[in-house]
This record gives sequence, structure tokens and C-alpha cells, in this order.
Amino acid sequence: MVEIPEGLRERYEKLLGLEVEAFLDALLRPLKPSLRLNTLKGDPEEIRAGLEERGLELTPVPWCPWGYWIENLDEEEALGNYLEHFLGEFYVQEASSMVPVEVADVKPGMRILDIAAAPGSKTTHAAQRMENTGAVVANDVSVHRIKALTYNLDRLGVVNCLVTTMDGRRFGRLLPGFFQVVLVDAPCSAEGTVRKSFRAWHNWRHGSYRRLAETQKALLISAFKATEPGGVVVYSTCTFAPEENEGVLTHLLDNYPCHLEEISLPGLNGAPGLSSWEGEVYNPQVERAIRIYPHRNEVGGFFVARIRKEE
Repeated sequence: MVEIPEGLRERYEKLLGLEVEAFLDALLRPLKPSLRLNTLKGDPEEIRAGLEERGLELTPVPWCPWGYWIENLDEEEALGNYLEHFLGEFYVQEASSMVPVEVADVKPGMRILDIAAAPGSKTTHAAQRMENTGAVVANDVSVHRIKALTYNLDRLGVVNCLVTTMDGRRFGRLLPGFFQVVLVDAPCSAEGTVRKSFRAWHNWRHGSYRRLAETQKALLISAFKATEPGGVVVYSTCTFAPEENEGVLTHLLDNYPCHLEEISLPGLNGAPGLSSWEGEVYNPQVERAIRIYPHRNEVGGFFVARIRKEE
């Protein structure tokens, strides 16, 4: 039996109240595999039919038109070994990770920045929604992670993308007001990923929240400055920590001309952002963000906010 780190269970009890047992039960269950069919490489219905002919039972992810859960994948079977995966006809992607690009409502011809892009889940998703038109700048600070990003872009047939390797905190200064949409999938404490790996629990330290929050604030401010007036920033993390979610958003909302917009996606049972945590009162708008809990959607944990820059 996996032990929840001392202090973390108490946080979850404060966070979830009566839902905490269902929440913890869900975290300890294996994550159902999911994938996104790639329309840049073929007709999604034909790709789906081919996978079903091979015996996979696919169930639609309601908030993403190309997303599917796999109901019957053998534990010893790796989707990465499928020929269709090698050909780029699908991308293995956790269902909650599909939310940010759908929330961004990316359209063909746009100028998009993915400020922390590797390994490419959201970049390839955005390019797919853009039908390989417009331009996506896919950035990551890690040269090692860039290798995975460029491999996935090539495999999935993405041609409207420029890859950069630099500190994302520089974009606001280098390209102010240039992008119509900026995706900030921020580095975080990754508590929401424990259904895939318990590494986040093994590495958990209470003090790490504030250190991570400072990096997240700097990335979000850079993203805001790089967005054109009237444009959209989508901020997301895979953690439950309010310090990294509502706290980071409050810093932006209190200091920059922007507002949060309501999020509504079909079939997604999201909880509103928290109004306060451990004595800290957040900007009231953070309740328009959504917390994606595993026991409500049978997915990994996620947090997503849609931010509109004032014109």
C-alpha cells in the first residue's frame, strides 16, 4: 500500500472535505489510457476504425472531438509499439491534458505561443486545431526535452511550428503583444500525476510550493505581456496546490489589466477555483477557473484558467 506523505493527506482533507475518501481512492487507481487521433495524418474515423479492428475498445472523451479512452488495453501492451503511433496517426495523451487547448479555442491562422511546450501534447493539439496554418512557437528551456518535442512534431506532421529553446520568462520582453493565444502549462509539483507515477508523492516537500509559485508567476506575467490586447492566455498545471493555482492567478489579476472568463466544456465535471486557502484570500475571479479532480472525471488532476487581456 502506497503511503501518502505526512502533511499531504491533511491538505487534501482541507481541500476536499467530505469528498476526500473518493478523491484518494481515485488517486490510487491506475489511470485509464487515452489518446488523441491526429487529423493532420488522416481521417479520424478511418484511424479509429483501424484501431478498433486491432481490438481496441475506444470511448469518446466528451471535451475533445478527437480524444478517446481505451477500455481494454493489456497492461503489457504499449501503445508506442503500434504502427499507427509510429506513423503519427495518434498521440498518447492524458484526457485532462486535452482541456487547455480546447479552452483556448485555437483557430486556423492564429499566432500561438506554447511557452513550456515539451514533449508536445499541447503544441501538436494546437497545430491540429489550426489545420497546420498560422504559426505556433513551441518553446522549452530544456535542450533534453526539446528532442522529444521535435520528434513528436515531425511524427505528427506539424509544419506550422517554430521551436525555440530559452527561458520562457523572456518572451514578454522580446515579443510584447505579438501572440493571439499563449499557453502556459507551468512546471509544478505534479500532484495530479500520481495515477501514472507516485514520484510526485515521493518528492513532495511542503516548502516547494512557494518556490514553484515564483517561477509560475514569472512565466504567467511573461505570457501576459507577450499576448496582444484582447488576446487569451490559458494557464494550466497538473497540481492541486492552491499556492500554485489560485495564488498565482491572483498575483496576475491584482497587478495587470486582465480578467478570467468562465470555462464550460461538454462532459467535464470541474470544480470552481478556491476563494481562499490557509488564511490567504484570493481574487474573487479565480472561482471562474476549474479544478479537475480524478474522482469526478476518472482522469488525472488538472487546473485550468482562461485569462483575457484587456484591450
